[in-house]
Amino acid sequence: MAKKHAASKNPQHDQSSNTNPTVQKSGIDPALLNSLKWRLIGPFRGGRVVAVAGDPIHPQVFYFGSTGGGVWKTTDGGLYWENVSDGYFKRASVGAIAVTASDAKVIYVGMGETTIRNNVSHGDGMYKSTDAGKT
Repeated sequence: MAKKHAASKNPQHDQSSNTNPTVQKSGIDPALLNSLKWRLIGPFRGGRVVAVAGDPIHPQVFYFGSTGGGVWKTTDGGLYWENVSDGYFKRASVGAIAVTASDAKVIYVGMGETTIRNNVSHGDGMYKSTDAGKT
């Protein structure tokens, strides 16, 4: 005879729960959150992210470097992401990214994964863009 297990409920992820301690402490009426639904807005092939940088002049522009998908850029605060490194990088693993404060068009990208793991991806140096990621 198979043993039956009751499904466990995690109140942190149960959107219909009014007993979520995080929501109660924030002062937000839990009823307001009942209509919210999680959705994936992309990017779809970015992978694990270890490097993020924002443009110091344009508040909606951000870059992220993934450990297996190169550098991605958004100009609308994250609604749409575009890969800006395909065709330029010899490796896909990005470990560091920075936008210079003196010129937002200058971006530095350090290659290679920063986290030591059994499947760490090595890098091939550093890349620099002087046109906000166009090249």
